[in-house]
Amino acid sequence: MLNECIEGLNIRPQGTYVDVTFGGGGHSREILKHLDDSGKLLAFDQDADAKQNLIDDERFIFVDQNFRFLKNFCRLHNAIAVDGILADLGVSSYQFDQAERGFSIRFDAELDMRMDQSSTLTAKEIVNTYPEAELHRIFGIYGEIQNAKSLANTVVTSRLTAPIVTVADLKNAIAARIPRGKENKYLAQVFQALRIEVNQELEALKDFLIQSADVLVSGGRLVVMSYHSLEDRLVKNFIAKGKFSGELEKDLYGNDNKPFDAVSRGAITASEDEISKNNRARSAKLRIAVKR
Repeated sequence: MLNECIEGLNIRPQGTYVDVTFGGGGHSREILKHLDDSGKLLAFDQDADAKQNLIDDERFIFVDQNFRFLKNFCRLHNAIAVDGILADLGVSSYQFDQAERGFSIRFDAELDMRMDQSSTLTAKEIVNTYPEAELHRIFGIYGEIQNAKSLANTVVTSRLTAPIVTVADLKNAIAARIPRGKENKYLAQVFQALRIEVNQELEALKDFLIQSADVLVSGGRLVVMSYHSLEDRLVKNFIAKGKFSGELEKDLYGNDNKPFDAVSRGAITASEDEISKNNRARSAKLRIAVKR
């Protein structure tokens, strides 16, 4: 939904914008097309492979950090306040297609799943060292897996025989727990749970959303595209209430105490035409908000 993202930013040619999920650089290149010589774009990405896609443009600044450090690095680069922030969450197609990164159920590789290759925690360490109760929590909350408790027990029991090192090892270890006819969906949920834990994705997203309210100018746009319900729920709640749970609070004068107003009513989803070209777009939900 490239066009919808760019339209959502409502780009001013002389403005300052942030792409917090640079990846292959597609969104950043499109943003730059809408900026004049006085415009500026900061792009964040913690994945070292993203540096292969850097843009040779004086208006472009690359920040090799997780977007949870948004405020610090915008301040460092004299980019507060900004006119718009774009986040395309989750794993990029490029990361999925790199077998050795261990993100995909399609390839056999060591269980890695680190977006930041300099970090130490891997999926292999999680499945081999986490206590059963912690695995139960991860599979249940992050993977939304119904038999999370028995799955955790199966993993712990299996690793007593031999370490679970590769994607194939994990598939074999949990084969008895996978519902027949739903193999791909179930494995995707398991991998999602492990990936979120490895990268602390939900905690990073919360940090980013809170800081986005401090970094944006009044009238600036926040554009966030998510790919699973856990992320979308956090984004939806923060836009609607300025927090991630509980009821909307009001100030002494009865005004809503929140930093954003939603621009779109509900989430924007991909067209059937786009889904036919890119199946991953099927699960995408785009939310756009304006800073008060």
